[in-house]
Amino acid sequence: MGPQSDWELFKEKAAAVQVVITEITDVPAAFAYAVDLTTKQGGKAMAAFGWDDQNAALAAACSQAGVALVLDNLREHAATLHTALTLADWGIAATGSLVLDSRSEDLRLATMLVETHVAVLPVSRLRPDSLALEAEMMRLMASPPSYLAFITGASRTADIERVLTIGVHGPQELHLLILKDQES
Repeated sequence: MGPQSDWELFKEKAAAVQVVITEITDVPAAFAYAVDLTTKQGGKAMAAFGWDDQNAALAAACSQAGVALVLDNLREHAATLHTALTLADWGIAATGSLVLDSRSEDLRLATMLVETHVAVLPVSRLRPDSLALEAEMMRLMASPPSYLAFITGASRTADIERVLTIGVHGPQELHLLILKDQES
């Protein structure tokens, strides 16, 4: 048997930490997934980041389902947020991790305060390991302050009597939508 592809390895590593993985073909499918998941789980509000040029379409999908869309000032809405929909900057196959440029405090709050995090990763943004991200990270760190979040699965801890607990320091669920890149 030959070596695994980066994509196969990524799926294996992410599944090992209970990431729900779904392949999608376009951004509207991501919006529909996040809105549907929010309503199925009883959520009433969703934060979204990385969709600036498509916020109108996302707002329409949310409005149709009765989900409030929060795009900024998350501190004011922290108590009502259920879901965060983000666009991941990179994925790391070796660990099944997502990397987000989290300089925005609102993005950090969104990925920490919600019950469910839905992240979208374009296939072209997948890297074999963290060393393959060196150039991108050096570029980001050239103009501090910078904040990168490495997310591997839902929040988990075993701090209390070595009992694994999910969702204490962040989302209880991580859903990853793999966006197949559009051919030019």
